[in-house]
Amino acid sequence: MISGYSIVNGEPQTASAGTFKGFDPTAGRLLEPTFHYAPPEGLDRAAHLAEEALVAYRNLPGKEKARFLRHIASGIEEIAGELVSRANAETALPEARLKGELARTVNQLRLFAQVVEEGSWANARIDPAQPERKPLPRADIRSLFRALGPVAVFGSSNFPLAFSVAGGDTASALAAGCPVIVKAHSAHPGTSELVGQVIAKSVRENHLHPGVFALLFGAGTDLGAALVKHPRIKGVGFTGSLHAGKALMEMCAARPEPIPCFTEMSSVNPVFVLPEALRTRAAQIAGGLFGSFTLGVGQFCTKPGLVYLPANEFGDALVGELKKLVEQAGCSPMLTEGISKSYRSGVAHRSGHSAVRTLAQAAAPIDMKSCHAVPALFEVSGRDLVENPELAGEVFGPSTLVIRYASRAEMLELARGIEGQLTATLHGTQADLAEYFDLIGVLERKAGRLVVNGFPTGVEVCHAMVHGGPFPATSDSRFTSVGTQAIYRWARPVCYQDFPQAALPDELRDENPLGILRMIDGVVTRDAVGRHASLAQAIDTIKI
Repeated sequence: MISGYSIVNGEPQTASAGTFKGFDPTAGRLLEPTFHYAPPEGLDRAAHLAEEALVAYRNLPGKEKARFLRHIASGIEEIAGELVSRANAETALPEARLKGELARTVNQLRLFAQVVEEGSWANARIDPAQPERKPLPRADIRSLFRALGPVAVFGSSNFPLAFSVAGGDTASALAAGCPVIVKAHSAHPGTSELVGQVIAKSVRENHLHPGVFALLFGAGTDLGAALVKHPRIKGVGFTGSLHAGKALMEMCAARPEPIPCFTEMSSVNPVFVLPEALRTRAAQIAGGLFGSFTLGVGQFCTKPGLVYLPANEFGDALVGELKKLVEQAGCSPMLTEGISKSYRSGVAHRSGHSAVRTLAQAAAPIDMKSCHAVPALFEVSGRDLVENPELAGEVFGPSTLVIRYASRAEMLELARGIEGQLTATLHGTQADLAEYFDLIGVLERKAGRLVVNGFPTGVEVCHAMVHGGPFPATSDSRFTSVGTQAIYRWARPVCYQDFPQAALPDELRDENPLGILRMIDGVVTRDAVGRHASLAQAIDTIKI
């Protein structure tokens, strides 16, 4: 049952600093029950409990962390029907989409369970002592990654499961050994509490300290700001708007002890259609583009928001196909009234700009509700975009902007002017890609993921995935929020010099009791110390 209260110390917190209700964007009505904002003392207690839980949870063997993560995944599956029903009521996302997102959520929990169970993610490195080395002996030096400390996670509006309470930020932080405090998103509070109850139950049934997890409901920005500024918090994960993400970055940097802030914020995910592909596949590419920028009512951070086409008859043909598709489209509910209002404002700004041509807009029904939106297609010349760069900003919703360039040189100039992105897409033949190798070089510096002959929506959760990119796509392009490398956001390297064996973490002990991959004297091996070949020996062996 949904209680409407935050979860601290494994239990509902009945203290209240105000109330609110969930909202059904399809019907435009409030949902039961009433939810209660956590008071400041609730946050403070959650943070102190997280600090208490840190040492024991951080030192928990990888197999036990893995069992905990799998227990959460199974618990979510057990209430799948209730979760999908509530999430559908709170977000208007279709049940098929939510079932897919639920599967992604539990699969990424299980993927991180595999990572911590195997254990090599800790990147253990050992340089044994060399007491006879001249002119100076070398100490015994060993290092590995250790958990940062308690982490604050902000639920995202557009993914009520996969980027929310038990989403990728929480899963990766728990895998790294960090207790987690989640600020639930007010767009799906019931969904958040149901998942929070599952995690709290898993904490309890795995006999962990109750401070390992907490869920807080908060009003406006007050709770979020207090959470980020709390001295017990050592890292922040956020997915949302550029405005809110930058505010969190500034708060984290301004603390007496600055902490890392990993934000995924704004991306327009440019698509470049190269000449030969444009001549041979215009209609096919147009259909895929339309499906991608209207998928989920355009409420994906990977939605293609900019499409670069040459100003010729082949570009005209693709635009003509896109126009037909947009004009035939219907309206759909967005996640919240606020998101819908922001989308309509962005569309109005573009359509009212003198440099922009409105190519097509779906017909809006007379009785269209406040949360609904219709697809729109716009066009601007490359020259006008250079003079009005703000037109390339993100419009979150089912629209895209076509940029028509006059020459190859102009196209490259436009590419160099693109801000940091999560993705960049190229449609081209092998000959196109060979001819436009310099464009690929530009886009490598602009985006975290490059896509060829596909579309950016749909992010696979796997070991190699990078869901990140240069600012303003994220706050730190060296990291990803999807895939197993996301664990490194919540860990830092710690070095141990001349420690006795009994005082070392298991990952660094000579005998390698965990059987993990380690680097010993520059060689990656599962061997125990003393049974490995040094890097110099390995090189000599190769030479022989």
